[in-house]
Order: sequence, then structure tokens, then C-alpha cells
Amino acid sequence: MSRRGCGSRCPAPAHSSAGGSRVLAGAGGGNVEFAQGGGRQRAEQNERGKRSLTKEELPPSGTSMFVGGAKVIVSINEYNHVVVFAVGRDGATVAESGRKVAAAVEAFTRAANALGGGENDVYVDYVAQSKVYRFELEKDVARETPSGFELKQNVSVRFRDRAMIDRLIDTAVGAEIHDLVKVDYVVKDLGRVHDRLMEEATGVIKRKKARHEALLELKLLPPAQVFAERSAAYYPTEMYDSYVAAEGEAMGMTPDRQRYAVQSARKGRTFYFNGLDADGFDRVIDPVLLEPVVQFTLYLKVKYEIDPHGAR
Repeated sequence: MSRRGCGSRCPAPAHSSAGGSRVLAGAGGGNVEFAQGGGRQRAEQNERGKRSLTKEELPPSGTSMFVGGAKVIVSINEYNHVVVFAVGRDGATVAESGRKVAAAVEAFTRAANALGGGENDVYVDYVAQSKVYRFELEKDVARETPSGFELKQNVSVRFRDRAMIDRLIDTAVGAEIHDLVKVDYVVKDLGRVHDRLMEEATGVIKRKKARHEALLELKLLPPAQVFAERSAAYYPTEMYDSYVAAEGEAMGMTPDRQRYAVQSARKGRTFYFNGLDADGFDRVIDPVLLEPVVQFTLYLKVKYEIDPHGAR
């Protein structure tokens, strides 16, 4: 399986891919995701680190007071997708490998456009051209010699409808393209997302200010001074975890242990999206996670001066 949740419909990965591909914003699924792990743990550590103030961020006087920082998170499920497929073909000559790649890309591009995507939504990226070697046996010497060339290209397709990914996978298989590199999640209006986070964080600060004034019987003087403003974004590629649902046993170190060769069974690994939850946040916007989402966070900490004559 090369994309989360695609099951048997996914093309089998032919080889690992590297090289340039156009990244618009964010990241999603694909074969590159198998290298990820512990995404949620890293995100939680990053969030805790944002809430630690440096020496320069501490209040400068005894008449200053911090209002507890506002920690806000929003989950965005409105985005475009960019799916990237890798195409590689061998040939005895550069021209032959080029013709094979061109034929595969042309077949896939034509079928992808027929699904509803326009020509401007498909981009072909020339990635690499390399020699291919093989071993030839000469008596007791295995000598590596050139045997041909391999040309690699990436094909990126942009789309909005989530259901398009399954049709694109079937289309790729029909063109004998079996390497789904990744699926990007592209959030277009980042400014609107950050504005909403700031509005929510400001509301949290105001409510905490009123609570502190009432509970501690003091008066905090405006204007507030911003001492920390830290934002972060977590894309689905970063937020997948995995586990193996199997139990095993260890081979004991018996005297004749070395007589046996151990052949381990293949145990399937399950991958799942494990986004941040409400823990540690003052305000959670859209808390229910039914699908992979892009999560944005904001930590805002402000300082007020205490009115020495305002105690009640």
C-alpha cells in the first residue's frame, strides 16, 4: 500500500524515488510517508517548546504580570491536492528509455485530462537520467559493466475532488505507472487561517484578563504588550504513526541455537493519521477529525502592567 486508506487499489511500489518535484504547500500521503514515524510525539514536543519563554521574554519589572498564554488550534479540511507519480523506464540507449517514458507519460496524461482535469493541472518534471549497470561473470570475477540507461520523470496532477485520487491510481496502473510518491495538501488562503487564529487567541487573552482581575483583586492596565507569538503548521505527512498488531516469541539461547536458521514471518504494519487533540489548548476549532487534516496552531502571550492603585 502506498497511500493511506487506499487498500488493494494502490499500485505496488516499484522503487523508491528521489529528485525534484514541485511542492506547492504542505504534504500528504504516498510512499515517502513510510519513512515517517512518531509524528504526533514530535508535534507535541514542538508545542511544549513554544510555551517556554527565554530570558529575554521574561517581564522586566515587579509591577508586570503575564496573562496566561493563549493556545489555539484549528484543523483545516478544505484544500486542493497535488498527487505525484514517478515514472522510470530502462533502455539500451538514452533515446529508447526516453521513448518508453514519453509513451507512459502521454498515456497517463491523456487519461488524467479525460477525468476532468485540464492541461494546466498536469505538470511533468524531468528528474534524472542515469546509466544502468549489471554484473558479468568472467571465471571467478564478477565485473560490473554498463547495460543501458534509465530515465525518470515525475508527473504531478492537481485536483480538488478527494474521490479523484482513486481514479488517478487506476489510470496510473493502466499506464504501467506503479510509484505513487506523495499526495500534497495545499491550503490556499493561509492569511485567513492566521487571522482566525489571532482573533481566537485575542478572545482567550481577554477572558483570562477579566478572570485574573476578578480572582486576584487587581487591575491590569492597557495596552497589552505581546511577548511571544509563535505559530506552527502540521501537515498529514508529519502526523502518521504506525504499529504492528502481532505478538512473537524470542528464541532461547540453547547450546544448539546456532544449528538453526531463523526465518521470520512478514508482519503487516498499520499506518494511521494521529493528529493533535485538545490537550494543552485553550481553544480548539473543529475538534472532530474524520479525515487527514492540516492543523495550524498559535501560541500568544502578552504582558500587562499592574495598576498599584487599582487593587480592590
